[in-house]
Amino acid sequence: MHRAPLLALLADYAERYPDERRTVTRMRDFVEANVDCFERSLLAGHITGSAWLLDSSGERALLTHHRKLGRWLQPGGHADGEADIANVALREAMEESGINDISALSDQIFDIDIHEIPARGKEPAHFHYDCRFLLQATHDDYVVSEESYDLRWIGAHEITTLTDEASVLRMLRKW
Repeated sequence: MHRAPLLALLADYAERYPDERRTVTRMRDFVEANVDCFERSLLAGHITGSAWLLDSSGERALLTHHRKLGRWLQPGGHADGEADIANVALREAMEESGINDISALSDQIFDIDIHEIPARGKEPAHFHYDCRFLLQATHDDYVVSEESYDLRWIGAHEITTLTDEASVLRMLRKW
């Protein structure tokens, strides 16, 4: 079953973060109920992968000023059918930052979040069931992609000047 590795990652996450049990259960139930959970074509929602991407010193995280949502968030995006969600997070971090030399600091999920994406054009409102991974770049030179207005390396003490997004602040606390 192509969903088994993600379900195992979620079980591990639930053990490490028992206070987030409700979100874990909701995500696990979604994955178990939808064989096509990694497909963007699943209109109710789909699994996405994101990165809490650290700079080469490990002292700053990269945030993107997301073009479609108009908010400062972590890099990430759609699985587009790929079940290896850690690889999705890595791919999205590379695509959105232009940094090709990025590695995972852990095989475990760093954070999960379920958030609604508003309707846009012909695409209805839907949920992103987002799995975030802790990654690190070997250099700090980035390229702003067409998916972002801007990118910025930012220290922990400065993140709240850019965003008050609850999930970003939760990752900040875990970092």
